[in-house]
Amino acid sequence: MAVKQKFVVALLIIGLCACQSAYYSAMEKVGYHKRDILVDRVEGVQQAQQDAQEEFKSALEQFQSVVQFDGGELQARYEQLNDEYQASKEAAEAVSEHIDKVEQVAEDLFDEWQNELEQYSSARLRSQSATKLAKTKARYKTLLRTMRQSEKKMQPFLSALQDNVLFLKHNLNAQAIGSLKGELAGIEKDVAAIIREIDRSIKESEKFINSLNAG
Repeated sequence: MAVKQKFVVALLIIGLCACQSAYYSAMEKVGYHKRDILVDRVEGVQQAQQDAQEEFKSALEQFQSVVQFDGGELQARYEQLNDEYQASKEAAEAVSEHIDKVEQVAEDLFDEWQNELEQYSSARLRSQSATKLAKTKARYKTLLRTMRQSEKKMQPFLSALQDNVLFLKHNLNAQAIGSLKGELAGIEKDVAAIIREIDRSIKESEKFINSLNAG
């Protein structure tokens, strides 16, 4: 990377950090701290995951209707399936964006917590806080892993759905439907795996939120 490019990137990073710090400061003035923001963002992931679940189920139903096609306007079926693919892709991207936001505030919270340990005059209280920090980090690590696993499970489904949408686009005939039927079992398996992983992630999110709210 050229020196000028590195300089521009560095300025962007500094600007983003400044904006984030200003955001935290503004929120703290109204009694909303990083822990509260983290809870909100974890809940945001949950909602995005639930929305994605529903979208993937809808896409699966549309795919099933296509392979059951027995006459009529195939172009319309293709357009509907393509719409479902695009909506599924957007839902998956929303999940990823929300997880990234969780990572950001979690890292900032843990950095702040670690730095504030040095401000204790009581060794006993410092030790208790350090233990709580370690436990919270461990729970968060488990949470983030389950979130990323649910995110990862979405990719095989999206790739398979895209392949089938493209195939149908260029083969709008009865023979194409026969080929798509052979893909149905794999698509159904992918959606089932996504639903399982999201359910597991949501349960882990609830446990993490409860642990934070327990104080």
